[in-house]
Formats: sequence, C-alpha cells, structure tokens
Amino acid sequence: MRVARLHGIKDVRIEDEDPPRVPAGSSLVRVSAVGLCGSDLHWFTEGAIGDAQLGGRPLVLGHEFAGVVEGGPLDGRRVAVDPAIPDFACEPCLEGNHNLCLHLKFAGHGSTDGGLREYVAWPDRRLHPIPDSVSDAGGAVLEPLGVALHAFDLGHVKVASSVAVVGCGPIGLLMIQVARASGARRVLAVEPLPHRRAAARSLGADAALTPAEAAESAAAGQVEVAFEAAGTDDAVDTAMRLARPGARVVLAGIPDADSTTFSASLARRKGLTLVLVRRMKEMYPRAISLAERGLVDLDAVVGASYPITETAAALTEAAARTGLKVIVRPAGTRP
Repeated sequence: MRVARLHGIKDVRIEDEDPPRVPAGSSLVRVSAVGLCGSDLHWFTEGAIGDAQLGGRPLVLGHEFAGVVEGGPLDGRRVAVDPAIPDFACEPCLEGNHNLCLHLKFAGHGSTDGGLREYVAWPDRRLHPIPDSVSDAGGAVLEPLGVALHAFDLGHVKVASSVAVVGCGPIGLLMIQVARASGARRVLAVEPLPHRRAAARSLGADAALTPAEAAESAAAGQVEVAFEAAGTDDAVDTAMRLARPGARVVLAGIPDADSTTFSASLARRKGLTLVLVRRMKEMYPRAISLAERGLVDLDAVVGASYPITETAAALTEAAARTGLKVIVRPAGTRP
C-alpha cells in the first residue's frame, strides 16, 4: 500500500509498505479521505507541535479521516474514524474526559501513525458508521466538527446568546454553523482573509469583519461567548475585546510557538473566564446527527482535493491558507 511519511520539515515521502496487521477487536479500513488540519501543518512546517517534536521515526500524519471497512463484521460499512484511542481506565477516562486520557494514543502523533495511507487497522469501537448522505470528504470533516462541538460545550452557550468566532478556518466555519443551529441570536465572524469572511457569511454569520473592523464595531465589549480559532495572540486579544464583562473566552487555536500572550489587565478587569480546548470528547454521534439532519454542511468547508502521491503539494497549499479544508484521497473515493 502507498503511505505518505513525514521524515522532517517539509520532507514527505511516498513509500510502499505492507498493509497493517489487524488485531482482534479491530478492522481494516480502506482510507477514502483525509482532511489536513492545522496541527498537521505544524508538523509539516515546524517538525513539531507545541512541546512535541518529530522523533527519529518518520510519522504518518492525518487524524481527520474516513473510509470503508474491508472484512470482518463491519465489512462494507462506510465509517468515520475517531483518531483518539483512550485506555478507558485512567482517572480522567473514568470521569468521562477521554480527551484527557493519561495514556492516549492519537492518530498522526507520537508513535501512532495516522490516516495518510491506503489502509489502517483501527479499533472497532472507534469506528462510526456514516449515512449515505455524508460524502467521503464530509466523513473526514466530522472530526473537526466534533472539536467545534466540544468547544461549544466548553463555552456554556445559552440559547439566544451572542457569539463571536475569531478565525474562520474550517473549525471556525463549523463553529459558526453550530452556533446558528443552536439558536444563537447573533453570530459575528472575525477573519483577515477575504475568502474566509465570504465563507463565514455564506454559512450563517450575521457579519464577517476584519480584526480592525471588529475592534471598532458596536459588538466590541458586548459578546457573551467568544471563540478563538486562529492560534495567534492577535486573535486572542480580539476575542477578549469583543467579550462583555463576565463572558467566557474559549481558546481553540494552536499557536506556532508553545505560548500564548494576552493582556492580563483586560482579562482581569472584565472578569473573563478562559477555557482551553483539548481535542474533543465523544462527539461523533452528535456530529453525525447534525450532518444527517442538514443542520451543518460539511462539504461547504472543503476546498481542494489531492491524491496521496501529491501529499506534499496538498500540505503546501493548506499551509498557504489560500482556500478552505484540503483533502487527500489515499485510496480513491465516491462523490
């Protein structure tokens, strides 16, 4: 099978390997679509993400993926793959916080290879059947939708609240849709790139402003929950300035450097509650339900598509942020 391995910064090589062995309780999945995430771009452009470094073993990236099961009791089922494999036994897991598992294995991170290969063997309990109404690319986008849902839960958003989303990449665009589906009375999008502002408006934002426009808008200091999804200090500052006193600010972006800086006086005087997002909990059933009922348009956040042989080009385009979600198709796909 063909595999895309990252050997170093911007050094992706297409290699031929044997299909993986399938242990008991797992299935062989033929990977049809992999979405490229911002964290994949950190690995590609920096060889690291936060304090995690690319080790001596070349890594297969990709944690947003879907495919078709071949063999076993799920044979022929189209599935979305939950990239997180918790131990279900540590204290955080027993408390229901599987995303905080002390022994978590995660696709495309550490020693666990991800989805940028034609086949993966994955635990059956982490495979989620998807309906025919969800495309292969949409199946991959269910993972970032799960992150958006988890962030929304952390925001404690009340019905008919005002919401701001700062940073309108794919996760930000999904947050906008979740906010609209959840009954937000006003959704403000903030994004410096024009094509992403246009996408935000088309997906339900009442207004899509540049950061400079947002700072001067009537919404400044009035938003009940602000979501930051860009990973920059400027985005964090914008979210805090939009937030009203006593608001929650949810930080979902991953910064290039392993630090985030903000004005302590601004946050303190407003009495803001800051919440950080760590991946997601058990969100796939809810994400699939939203997509199946047409409340969230997964394909609307998808842009370019590449075969696995052009993985380096796909990562380069994604890093340039000239479009929306970039998809790699390791083993073919259906519309």
